[in-house]
Amino acid sequence: MSDNHEHKCNICNEHKAEGEGIRIVSGFICETCEEEMVRTDVKDAKYPFFIHQMKQIFLGENA
Repeated sequence: MSDNHEHKCNICNEHKAEGEGIRIVSGFICETCEEEMVRTDVKDAKYPFFIHQMKQIFLGENA
């Protein structure tokens, strides 16, 4: 697979090269967001945002 394809990150909505993140189901998460999500504590104010964005990947745009 070529790294020339760009994907829109489901978390930050930025366009990144395919090799700069991970594909999950039909979604994409860039490395920057992936790293931030892994380090975010469940008590952090940003945690619910990440949960909501992940739901978009698994349930579609109407989640």
